[in-house]
Amino acid sequence: MDVIVEGKAKGVRRKRTCALLQIEERRVRRWFSRPRLTDIKPGPVHAPHALLPEERKAIIAVAKDELYVDDSHRVLTARCVDGGSFAVSASTVYRVMRNEGLTTDRSGRSHRNGNSRKPDRPELTGPDQRWCWDVSYLRTLVKGTFLYLYALLDEYSRKVVAFRISWYLVNAEGKELIDEGIAKEGLTQEQIDLLELFNDRGAQMKAKSFKQFLEDLGISQKFARPRTPNDNPYVESLFATTKSALEYPGTFKDDVEAIAYFTVYFDFYNNVRRHGKIGYVTPAQRHCGEDKAILALRSERLAEARRTRLQRNRTPGSKGVKTKTAEIQNAIYLTGVLA
Repeated sequence: MDVIVEGKAKGVRRKRTCALLQIEERRVRRWFSRPRLTDIKPGPVHAPHALLPEERKAIIAVAKDELYVDDSHRVLTARCVDGGSFAVSASTVYRVMRNEGLTTDRSGRSHRNGNSRKPDRPELTGPDQRWCWDVSYLRTLVKGTFLYLYALLDEYSRKVVAFRISWYLVNAEGKELIDEGIAKEGLTQEQIDLLELFNDRGAQMKAKSFKQFLEDLGISQKFARPRTPNDNPYVESLFATTKSALEYPGTFKDDVEAIAYFTVYFDFYNNVRRHGKIGYVTPAQRHCGEDKAILALRSERLAEARRTRLQRNRTPGSKGVKTKTAEIQNAIYLTGVLA
């Protein structure tokens, strides 16, 4: 810069001096316009779409609310965007919670490594196209004696279509489960003919009478690979979620107590609990098609909130707007050269 100033004083043009120094003239112009030459972070000092102070306070207040203490940052984001408390992304909520020391693993369950291979399933376009079912053991007060939870799940919506509690591990209960699901969904024969039923290779699923039952109904039965529980992940995940719930009693006195508990729980699961794999809407909303409007409104509110932040932060006088214009920078450059 001293060489350029000295050359200018002796009649050498700046362009010629920059060519001899093998440096861009535009870079030299920026150097003269800067108040100091130390390296700084590129870009604006404050992002124009930066989070507003009131939004940050709202995130912290909701995260500390006892009603939502068990919600993850993603569930918290979906709940608050739908409720109108604030409209930001889940990553922004997580960043604010992390800065405030509000992030923690609240589930108490180990994280999966994600290396399991998912089964090849055709893409679903709506509910009641593919169901999956399985049986889970329920502990009783007598050691070695179990109740059995039969659950039928819709893969598209993750809705628990039907469930049964039994003392017996028999294929007859599976038949009753399928019949109950068809009755509750009110399926026509045309819909039943297009329905697939996915299950593992338990004795109840492979029983000849059960296979014949499905064939008579017109339902196509699909089997998971042997000794591969990850091939039936949706219903396995349902059982894991069910048994890790805070209110889960762990043991049941009898089938009456178990039926009473799971009736309440699956009503909560279908109609209240937001499911992460379907966009943090409830299975019931997904099942009846309400999720499309909810997700569209959520996206609209997020976009509107971003436009508001851009408008507010770009207002003259706000910290997100540069105050130096090109004319001022050129004047500073000329002053430095003339000096």
